[in-house]
Order: sequence, then C-alpha cells, then structure tokens
Amino acid sequence: MIKKYLTDLTLIGVAVIWALNFSVVKISLLEFDPFSFNAIRFFLAFLLLYFAAKKKGLSLKVKREHFWALVGIGLIGNLLYQMLFIVGINLTKAANASVMLGTIPIWVALLSQFFTEEKLTPLKTIGVLFAFFGVALIVAGGNNEISFKSDTFLGDIITILSAVVWAVYTIFSKKYLKFYNSTQFSAFMALIGFICLAIIGAPSLVELEWSSISPKAYGGLFYSGTLSVGIAYLIWNNGIVKIGAVRTATYQNLVPVLGLIFGVIILDEVLTLFQYIGALSVIAGIVMARLPVKKIT
Repeated sequence: MIKKYLTDLTLIGVAVIWALNFSVVKISLLEFDPFSFNAIRFFLAFLLLYFAAKKKGLSLKVKREHFWALVGIGLIGNLLYQMLFIVGINLTKAANASVMLGTIPIWVALLSQFFTEEKLTPLKTIGVLFAFFGVALIVAGGNNEISFKSDTFLGDIITILSAVVWAVYTIFSKKYLKFYNSTQFSAFMALIGFICLAIIGAPSLVELEWSSISPKAYGGLFYSGTLSVGIAYLIWNNGIVKIGAVRTATYQNLVPVLGLIFGVIILDEVLTLFQYIGALSVIAGIVMARLPVKKIT
C-alpha cells in the first residue's frame, strides 16, 4: 500500500521542504549576505546533482547546437531568478514570498497562452484573476505604506518578478527536456547557476567572516542547498517520470499554504486580515488554474 503511493508521499515531502525553505533562508540571511549565501548553496546543489547524474551514467555534455540556448536558459533560471529570489525574500516576509512564488503556475498559464499551444480555459482565466486579486491584497494590505522606500513592498515586487522569470524558464526548458534526462538537465543548469553566482558572490565570499557564522545559519545554508535545490529537484523530476507532469504539479499548490503557516509560526510574522484574504485568494486561484477540464462526450 505504501509502495503504491510512495511517489506521492515523497512529493508531499518536497512541498514541505520548499515551503520551509522560505523561513530557513530568512533565518540564515540574518548572518549571511544574500550573494555569498546563493553562491555557496548552489555549489552544494551542483555537487549533489552532479554525483546523481554520474551515478546514472550521465554526463554533462550537451549537443553543440543546443549549448548556447541551454546556457541562456540556465542564466534565466539559475542566475536571474536566483538573484531576484534571494534579494526579494531578504526584503519581504517569508509568508509573503511563499505566496508570491506560489503564483508561478499562474504565470506559466498566462505565458503559455501567448507562446505555446496550451491555451487558457474559462476556469483557468478565473483562477488567474483570483490570483492577481490576491497578490494585490498582499502587497497593498500590509502595515507598511505602499512605497518603493518600504522594504516589504519592494521585496514583494521583486519576488513577483522572480516568479515570472521562473515561469519563462519553465516554458523554455520544456523543449530541451525532450532531448535530455531530467537529472542531466538539472545538473547542467545547476552548473551554469553556480559559475555565475560564484562570480557575483566572490567579493562577498572574500569578506565573509566564516567563524562568526552560527551553526544554525550554516544548517540553513546546507538545508537550502542540498534539500531545497538538490534533493527536491531530483524527487520532483522523478515524480514527472513516474506519475506525470500534471499530477506532480498539483503538489506545488501545497507550497504557498505551508509557507504561509511556517512564516507565521516559525518567524512570528504578523499578517493583516487583508493579507490573509489575499493569500487565500491566491491559493484558490492556483487550484482553479490547475483543475483538469472535463471533456463532454
């Protein structure tokens, strides 16, 4: 019985890992600067994904005609996205960030309408509207004045941008996942991310006082690199192979719910009534956008 649902159980575990990651990163960023943190966690993630690929007998070599396109995709998903993510979460609440990034399926649906053959259905359109309404309530319903001088407001905007960027990365990646094993693809993307983030984070790494970092912050770094990026990606890709992309993607709906809960419980973050309503609206929108369309026979 357990074996039958093992893949589903592991995917629930991934949702928990990703949701908890928002609070974990916030705690670690109290002692790490965002740039050195990103560089180190991607080094850990790359090592894990590289050895996973080698264990399967896969190399990181890609076809010559795909090389620069894959480098470009890697820059979008593992440089631009990661920079926006780490800066955004550093400036806003973990609860806000989890809901903002929970809108990724919404952005994928919108972009697919214009750039792929997958079009919006009436239900998905309603889901998109619910999600946008919820995001507006979260950004505008906080205790801080709506101004780019407000860290939380600016962090919310940056985190939304990171969600859009990840959606672009997802759409571009689909084409090349037909040619490469998902583990091989993830390891190559992690390599591109690590090289770029290491270059950007080099000055911060040199100035970092390693001895002043607490074990708790190092634990958060290890968690975010190996679990949230490395192992979680492997389990997620395995889920796509075992039970399909659509069924696997439904587990992403748990992330904003759990992330909101962890942010309030672990970090004692305080949300307003409007922000709670906004979070529920976003979650409802995501679920509606994910519901399958019943065919009339």
